[in-house]
Amino acid sequence: DGGAHLEGFRSAMTRTLGRYLEESPLNKRGKIAIKGEDCREGLTAVLSIKMADPKFSSQAKEKLVSSGVRSPIETLVSDCLGAFLLERPSEARAVLEKIMDSARARDAARKARELTRRKNVLEVGGLPGKLADCQIKDPAECEIFLVEGDSAGGSAKQGRDRRTQAILPLKGKILNVESATNAKIAANAEISDLCTALGIGLGKKFDLDDLRYERVVIMTDADVDGSHIRTLILTFFYRRMLPLIEQGFLYIAQPPLYRIQTGRKVEYTYSEEEKDEYLANLNGSRNPQLQRYKGLGEMNPDQLWETTMNPESRQMLSVTIDNALEVDDTFTTLMGELVAPRKSFIQAHARSVQNLDV
Repeated sequence: DGGAHLEGFRSAMTRTLGRYLEESPLNKRGKIAIKGEDCREGLTAVLSIKMADPKFSSQAKEKLVSSGVRSPIETLVSDCLGAFLLERPSEARAVLEKIMDSARARDAARKARELTRRKNVLEVGGLPGKLADCQIKDPAECEIFLVEGDSAGGSAKQGRDRRTQAILPLKGKILNVESATNAKIAANAEISDLCTALGIGLGKKFDLDDLRYERVVIMTDADVDGSHIRTLILTFFYRRMLPLIEQGFLYIAQPPLYRIQTGRKVEYTYSEEEKDEYLANLNGSRNPQLQRYKGLGEMNPDQLWETTMNPESRQMLSVTIDNALEVDDTFTTLMGELVAPRKSFIQAHARSVQNLDV
């Protein structure tokens, strides 16, 4: 059922086996990417833990939530499993072959589903009118960008690769689902359009096998409003479509902050530090022209493609969950109804804020 001790065990096991597999000649050129489920398939493990003052999630003591238990387990499992793999190469080889077989089977099953899961407009009963969908039907080659507003949506639609990239503009800030009722969520137009576009339904109708895209990419402006919208979308996916994150389908686009032109040369930088370093390396010998992008709508379609959407040159972050207990607590604190915990969080982190809109 989870818990800090099982999270630590799973994390250490997956990380250690993954690192060993990357260096193994069995996995030539890193062609096979393993997941935690590949390592756990067929595994039986017994964790015996003795600790003072354990904390549980309920009176039934179904889940251990003591924060101090995960780190020691991760260290112990990582060290012992790493030593086992190095000292017993024949057993290590058998373990790795089993994991690779599981990964291949998972990948083959995924590809088989993808050939049948992508539905056309008639089959799904009509896609959202503002969705600019892909031209091809194979989900393995398709991705959808969730963009902020019609202005950014227009640039993205003009700059995209129409064969493989879909664009869904979202109007304003979507509903905060942290404390919203199921009825209110179902009635929200933006969330309804998003669920329809993805094809996977909501609540009891949720089925990840029907996902119409291999990558779901959140692409918002590089300002405070954009960060807020991105957080609201992440809250929705975490609370209502968690398997989408757990199975690696969710990403965050990284648009540039600055366009720097020196003569005919144009350079894009993605952070204040990167911009300062680039300017410092010019040694004052040129007169650079700087443009700060606050919104995606300020970028020409070709600039948006070149910097943010082109698979050959873009930067994207994969959304993962390293510590489910911490993530759950963070969403509850920052997005929940209670004001006091949020006020305490703001006061505790006020001095570390880097992007403040005043």
